[in-house]
Amino acid sequence: MTLLNDDFLLTTPMAKKLFHDHASKMPIIDYHCHLDPKEIYENRNYKNITRIWVNDGSVGDHYKWRLMRANGVPEKLITGDGDDYDKFIAWAGTIEKSLGNPLYEWTHLELKRFFGIDDIFNKKSAPAIWEKANKLLQTDDFKPRNLIKRSNVKALCTTDDPASDLKYHKLLKEEEDQNGFKVLPAMRPDKALHLTDDTYGEYLDQLSDVSGVKISSFKTLMSAMRQRFEYFSSMGGKLSDHGLNFFRFAKATDAELDRIVEKARSNKALTDHEIDQYQTMLIESLMKLNKEFNWTMQFHMNVIRNANKPMFKQFGADGGFDSMGTQPDIAQEFMKLLIDMQTENEIPRAIFYSLNQNDWLQLATGMGDFQQDGVQKLQLGCAWWFNDTFDGMKKQLTMMAEQSLLPNFVGMLTDSRSFLSYPRHEYFRRVLCNVIGEWVQRGQAPDDEDYLGQIVEDIAYNNAYHQFHFFDKD
Repeated sequence: MTLLNDDFLLTTPMAKKLFHDHASKMPIIDYHCHLDPKEIYENRNYKNITRIWVNDGSVGDHYKWRLMRANGVPEKLITGDGDDYDKFIAWAGTIEKSLGNPLYEWTHLELKRFFGIDDIFNKKSAPAIWEKANKLLQTDDFKPRNLIKRSNVKALCTTDDPASDLKYHKLLKEEEDQNGFKVLPAMRPDKALHLTDDTYGEYLDQLSDVSGVKISSFKTLMSAMRQRFEYFSSMGGKLSDHGLNFFRFAKATDAELDRIVEKARSNKALTDHEIDQYQTMLIESLMKLNKEFNWTMQFHMNVIRNANKPMFKQFGADGGFDSMGTQPDIAQEFMKLLIDMQTENEIPRAIFYSLNQNDWLQLATGMGDFQQDGVQKLQLGCAWWFNDTFDGMKKQLTMMAEQSLLPNFVGMLTDSRSFLSYPRHEYFRRVLCNVIGEWVQRGQAPDDEDYLGQIVEDIAYNNAYHQFHFFDKD
């Protein structure tokens, strides 16, 4: 069997039918990514493959950066000012040693699908691949908008701070028909959540300016957030996204919240309990707004971020210095939040992700306690970040099926900063088809292509289409 042949990852006759005749033809809705709307709008060719693949200034793929560091590549050839060709060769040398890592398959899949390159990527083949890829990158087909269209993407959601003016979303909205796809904002209010940051007060001032609401209390903070929900909705926004690196449920009164906000604004020390109170009440208030505006809320939890403090100080966030969190009771604390919100019937549609697989079963079973309102409104999110692997995907799909209803699952996302990451959807669909094909082979599912093919098509595209309402008429 050759690398990435037509049937790679597909080990049964039904898996092959499901992928080739059903999954492969479906468009993509990428409901969570980190693409830059400015890059999409400006639509410029990349200078070379290093700039789109490894790094372009401080922006790039920190999956790759972590692997290169593990291979002893100096930082100059990762995020530094080293020569682009030398960086490319360093990446090739890293891929040579990455057998079994998902990046080995993703890298070759991206070369094959976008550049038509079937060669094994290593230091020996790298010079010829560099030449071929760079020539193609100067053509119109390799401008960002065409890369999106070639991947059959119908909608994508970027990750946007509430204080953003969404300038480029507004410009792209005017060109939707011409582009053939939607670029929609998804709100990520983490800066409002992180009240211990030195810049918290400055951020509230920024949020005051853009919303037109002077923030002097927790109540006025939420008034400003409401205005931003209204604005994001006017730009087609229908999702929010929340990073709960840690979470402990703790209620607070309005007076307590106002004191906490004032202390944080003044950079005064806060107790752990005060932090927990603020985060709990902010999340509860945002849940109410998500439900009111009929959005879907995403929770990404249990992460250790920026663990390498010297590199964080030098490089900043998103540099590849994050890892799995180990708060053992985070799912239980999150359940307390859901229990409290259900007393007021204020749980919105939501998707739960944890970087720690130990949390998955509790989240998957816990969400079953709150399914109502005529829809499956709560879901266990796809295998996220370090779980975005063959085994991680298989485990998540199996758990979703065993504890809920897999045919209702909204499927895959890229969570990526690269326009070349869309083959990850193909990878996920192959894993999905193989999981179902194995069930058929073991007699756990019927040998019925029409029935199973519809399930695959729904998970690949249709469920996200109906869940998020991106294409509803205004």
